[in-house]
Amino acid sequence: MTRQKLSHIFTKIVLKALRTNLFHIVLLSIFLTLGNLKLQAQEIPSKSIPVPAVKQKDSLNLGLNDVLKPADTVKTVKNDSIKKKQPILDGIVKRKAIDYEKIDQKKKELTLYNEAELIYKDIELKAGIIVFNYEKDEVYAGRIKDSLGNYSQNPVFKQGQNVIEPDSIRFNTKTKKALVWNSRTQQGEFRVKAEVSKRENDSVYFMRSARFTTSENIEDPEYYFLARKIKFVPKKKVVAGFTNMVIADVPTPLFLPFAYFPMSEKSVSGFVIPTFGDTQEKGYYFQNGGYYFALSDYFDLQVLGDYYTNGSYAARFESSYAKRYRFNGRVNFRFENQINSEKGFPDYFRSRQYNIQWSHSQDAKASPNSRFSASVNLGSSQYFRQSYNQSNIGSSLNNNLSSSVSYSKTFQTVPQVNFSVAATHSQNTNTEEIDMTLPTFQASVDRIFPFAPKNGIKKGIIKNVNFQYSIRGENRIHTTDSLFFKPGMFDEARNGFQHSIPISTNFKVFKYFSVTAGSSYSEVWYFKTIKKEFSDSTNKVETTDVNGFDAFRTYDFNSRIGTTIYGTFKFNEKNKIQAIRHVMTPSVSYVYTPSFDQYYDTYALDATGTRYADYTRFEEGIFGAPGKNKSNRIGMSINNTFEAKVRDKDETKTEPKKVMLLNNLLFSTSYNIAADSLSWSPMQVSGGTQFFDNKLNLNFGTTLDPYAIDNSGRRIDKFNIDNGGSLFRMTTANMTINYSLSSADGEGKGDASQQTVLNGGREDDLFGRGTDMSDQRQSLFSKEDEKNKEKKTTEFYRLKIPWNLILAYSLTYSNTNRENEIVGNSLMASGNIDLTPKWKMGFSSGYDFVQKGISFTQLRFERDLLSWRMSFNWVPIAPYTSWGFFIGIKSSVLSDIKYDKRNLPDRTLR
Repeated sequence: MTRQKLSHIFTKIVLKALRTNLFHIVLLSIFLTLGNLKLQAQEIPSKSIPVPAVKQKDSLNLGLNDVLKPADTVKTVKNDSIKKKQPILDGIVKRKAIDYEKIDQKKKELTLYNEAELIYKDIELKAGIIVFNYEKDEVYAGRIKDSLGNYSQNPVFKQGQNVIEPDSIRFNTKTKKALVWNSRTQQGEFRVKAEVSKRENDSVYFMRSARFTTSENIEDPEYYFLARKIKFVPKKKVVAGFTNMVIADVPTPLFLPFAYFPMSEKSVSGFVIPTFGDTQEKGYYFQNGGYYFALSDYFDLQVLGDYYTNGSYAARFESSYAKRYRFNGRVNFRFENQINSEKGFPDYFRSRQYNIQWSHSQDAKASPNSRFSASVNLGSSQYFRQSYNQSNIGSSLNNNLSSSVSYSKTFQTVPQVNFSVAATHSQNTNTEEIDMTLPTFQASVDRIFPFAPKNGIKKGIIKNVNFQYSIRGENRIHTTDSLFFKPGMFDEARNGFQHSIPISTNFKVFKYFSVTAGSSYSEVWYFKTIKKEFSDSTNKVETTDVNGFDAFRTYDFNSRIGTTIYGTFKFNEKNKIQAIRHVMTPSVSYVYTPSFDQYYDTYALDATGTRYADYTRFEEGIFGAPGKNKSNRIGMSINNTFEAKVRDKDETKTEPKKVMLLNNLLFSTSYNIAADSLSWSPMQVSGGTQFFDNKLNLNFGTTLDPYAIDNSGRRIDKFNIDNGGSLFRMTTANMTINYSLSSADGEGKGDASQQTVLNGGREDDLFGRGTDMSDQRQSLFSKEDEKNKEKKTTEFYRLKIPWNLILAYSLTYSNTNRENEIVGNSLMASGNIDLTPKWKMGFSSGYDFVQKGISFTQLRFERDLLSWRMSFNWVPIAPYTSWGFFIGIKSSVLSDIKYDKRNLPDRTLR
């Protein structure tokens, strides 16, 4: 067919279509066909939208409405290849700025200027300028210049708990990657600053030219560690390449080819670096090296050891535990194997010393009706005197060690019942004798008033009648240091029970006199008694133990009458002292105890059987023995207090000020009516008072005996005045004065550590400050100094120098056998002073006027080097001559970076 014929046919079809309503349908079909061909040419995937298929009907009979019906013409589309357009931001953006906020829709950027703040998802950002490209999901923050051209408003970037303070930062909110310049961050006690930091994700940072320190001033630290490359994992670790220590911006020769620092909010196990040194007696040594075990959140364990080249060694196990709102405690076990000199030499000696400490306290709210507590300090009597790892003079001078572990419970019944079980320990370090109770059992029923009304007050003799019941059981052991914890210590154990039922009542007579009367019944059970008899084989009196239950019963009657008398001596109101008030409390008591001679037996003193002596089989019992002699004793006492009213220095005050002149002045004595001789007991006189706003405490006491003594020093039935002497013979007297001064109220007291007191040392500084060799980071001075740092004024014209001074004077007089001498007369002093806000000095010393010599003396010096601490303590006087120097980082993270040099006192092993 020719081209002209085809053109002619197509023209006819078009003209005919124009005359009919099928023109639009034909045109739509052509477009759909062309579109379908184009999509097939581009190879659209199978998920593409298919071309709507038209039902096979005669196109000539189809109308336009039929073509557009979706139910008839278009198939259901299940998969759509064209993705819905995601929103540009997938979170709410909170923003703020002082100067302006600008949004550039073309660049898709949000700009905030001057004190800008941006909060997006978990990101909080503050800076001078912030640029947020929400199309690239990138945030830029940096500083701005002020009017003087200085940079200010450093960015502060916070995401979760991580805080970074760089000079500028770029951060991608999608990938979480960041590039930071001069970042500053803090993790625990560590502060890190790096020139360039790259953040890979939430847990890994890479840093270049970074310095890390524990100094509070990250911009100008007194020291830091400079690392070329660092991998930093927050709250976990810091891994560094070549690291150099810099002090005061001066590089030191101290370096590490690589370094690893664990960082965690929880305790982490690790090695403890020992201290090295040498001594004349034991040679070279290392001390306090070991391992720290972070066992759990509730308890830990530290194992430390010492070793000396002469063969001596030591081991210590220290554990602390705590549970919030329940209890907390600490356990220490120390052992030392000490060797003096060398084998074969006459001064060779070997000694094994140990010490066990346990302290436990319970929160009072944890269990209101029951309580468990422990305070244990037991071990070798010579431990604190010979230990090479303890520098605590107060502990070494202490003559007693004591322990107590107890559990108590209260039953809320009517009447109330109290129950307790305890184990106690008392040890004399001089005699090396030990007394223990394993256990002590106690129970008591609250006071019962059988004749009192259920409601109303108890008034009168009958209504006030009351009684109680209590029981106490003990298993008491007396042993020595050499037999402690050995089977032999239980051979001489004594035990028993004591029941007590006191009955009493109280009432008033003649309106002003209070009377108390009663009786007490006691019953004692023993499971072991004694028997004494003369042995013909040994020709001496033998004492043997008799096993089996036995008991005795005692009772007594007692009464007391007392009153209170007030007297006021007034002076002229113009005088400084306007009045003196005297309060006198006299009392008279009476106690009658009958004879219980039915519990006594006799035994022969020799083989002839003509000489006999009395004894009771209960005399070695732990609760004592019944008395053979009748006692009919009257006791008398008078207590006095004196108080003055003094005109106040402040004339605006109308009321006078009350001043205590004498807190108490007590006179007491007794008279035994049933005694044939020496009926009067010595009179006891004691008193005490406070002066200068309670800063000076004065206490005194004396014993006055009305009877004379013979040439051998025994009291005789003859009054001293009848023997040519005075009315009373002073046998003993003592006086103590304690005076504390300070630059501020409340700072004049000592502040001994808890460990020092637990070891047996004093709470004040009169015997020096105890030093824990295993942790020299602790200050030698009061903890209050750190708390009051902000209160100290350091301006030149208003300079304040904190100081405190404690004085203690003691005087003891003895004349029991006409010796008439002062057996004790000493003055002790302790003081601390801040020479500058960073320099501290302290001393402890004294003088013994009887021995005419200087007592224990210690000098203390300390320099606060901000992140570091330097201290020097010196004991210049024998036998405790020693010195110690320490410089190290305060932070526990870098506690192994230190220099510790000391010369320990010479020990005499025995």
